[in-house]
Amino acid sequence: MTTQVPHRVLLVEDDVRLANLIVDYLKANGMHVELERRGDTVLTRLLNYKPDIILLDIMLPGMDGLTLIEKLPDYFAGPILLMSALGSNEDQIKGLELGADDYVVKPVDPALLVARINNLLRRHSAPPKQESHCLNFGKLSIDPHTQTIRLNDQQVDLTSHEFELLWLLASQAGQVLSRQYIYQYLLNIDFDGKDRKIDVRISRLRKKLDDNLETPFRIKTVWGQGYLFAPEAWAS
Repeated sequence: MTTQVPHRVLLVEDDVRLANLIVDYLKANGMHVELERRGDTVLTRLLNYKPDIILLDIMLPGMDGLTLIEKLPDYFAGPILLMSALGSNEDQIKGLELGADDYVVKPVDPALLVARINNLLRRHSAPPKQESHCLNFGKLSIDPHTQTIRLNDQQVDLTSHEFELLWLLASQAGQVLSRQYIYQYLLNIDFDGKDRKIDVRISRLRKKLDDNLETPFRIKTVWGQGYLFAPEAWAS
């Protein structure tokens, strides 16, 4: 009989009452949790503790969560879930653009938090949904075996989430993919009309792939319908 190894969680939260509530609930759901109360000590903690996921508050002493999240890729490759009382669309978009995988607004419902954590961990460990052959469009090549992207003979560094989205769009080049389809395929959830995760990833892809941000011509927005990968736009 195989014993499941508990998921390892690093909670970065300075609110003592909330932190204790989250720690107790996550432990009750079979997770191993370590708590850090300051932002400026997280990177040192990661040298010894290797979590599967980081739950990160934004308003922290020492270093705020948004500054910290930009430094984390050199220390941590797993999913990051931001938690904050700052709940405006602008705050959430900023957090997602900086590299967070999800964003929950305080007060946090513990049961919902556990569901979000499990969903992120499933997505992060799941094998990519993709075919086995390489895709080539003019000066763009996409290799699913190594998740390598090359544009104009230069390698383009993408996160795993960005690569999955690009592969989905490119493998159905010339077709409009609705947000609902993309959310179901990549996230296994319905698009609620408000969530901006995919929009943020599209924006990141456009920047990294030298698309025109004002009038995109490589990854097009088809208003009221979705997104389209234009195969003819990669010749130059």
